[in-house]
Amino acid sequence: MKTIGRELNVRYVLEGSVQRGGNRMRVNVQLIDAETGNHLWAERFDKAVADLFEMQDEIVARLASALNAQLVAAEARRAGQAPNPDSMELYFQGGALLYKGLTPDNISQARGFFDRALSADPQNVDALIGSASAYLVEGTSGFVANAVAAFATAEAKLTRALSSAPDHAFGHAMLGNVAMVTKRAAEGIAECEHALELNRNLASAHSFIGLGKILIGRAEETEAHVVEALRLSPRDPLAYVWMSFAGIAKLYLGSYEEAVAWYRRAIEANRNYPLTYLNLAAALGQLGRLDEAYSAAKGALALNPTFTIARARALMTAVSDNPILLAQMEHVFDGLRKAGLPEG
Repeated sequence: MKTIGRELNVRYVLEGSVQRGGNRMRVNVQLIDAETGNHLWAERFDKAVADLFEMQDEIVARLASALNAQLVAAEARRAGQAPNPDSMELYFQGGALLYKGLTPDNISQARGFFDRALSADPQNVDALIGSASAYLVEGTSGFVANAVAAFATAEAKLTRALSSAPDHAFGHAMLGNVAMVTKRAAEGIAECEHALELNRNLASAHSFIGLGKILIGRAEETEAHVVEALRLSPRDPLAYVWMSFAGIAKLYLGSYEEAVAWYRRAIEANRNYPLTYLNLAAALGQLGRLDEAYSAAKGALALNPTFTIARARALMTAVSDNPILLAQMEHVFDGLRKAGLPEG
């Protein structure tokens, strides 16, 4: 592998094998650091040999998503050891922090890396989109008092990025996400559908469409979009966020047991997302499971001490004016009160 790395001038090698037995096919893949020969990641796919082209598409889609996350993490580790990291190395360090968990501290640090990357190279489109993502998360997660200002900053950065790279699929998906949380949910869904035209395997775009369906009052359609995202990228570093979207949909529909199941699954995938605990507390509060609700609320406040019902209400007013959604939200606020969340 070291020889291959030198001869091809590459840092990483994807090695694989295919085995067939009867009507089953197994594909083994592993990512290797060409400089050290160390194995960084491995995956196995077992599929029925029914439609080889469909199987090929699914494996390629899942590999693309998994490799993106693994390479960001690997490059971030490398950049952390560099005495003078360049713009892309700084970008990878910011991306790794986003993948670690959407807490106030992680987001603040990630934004710092993205801003340093942009100072080193103002034309770094990925860093610009990363910075926009940080502002979007700060707004949607209630980390800042003025969510509207955070959304405006995110949209300006994404618009600038897409003017330089008009076919950047993830950039369009993020712009769609911004539109969704600024009372333009239908426009946001269309933007994410455009992202999928550019990259049909972009799992995050499917999840964002699921979020958009909640915001236009069609939460019953959200779960299918989340399931599709998870099919494309089952081990995605942000899968817990998508699971949380499904939980939110069930919570708003009053299907509290199903909401709890999705939130438990999200927490198992990543324990560093305060909104998961917050919404879990609301669902458990409405189920009358108050000890568990108090515990979930405590978990939310440990990750974000600024949470209050008043701030959550202000955020939802900024995000949507849909009467169906606003009526559904009253059940959430009631559940948060039962869970002991401060009124504000």
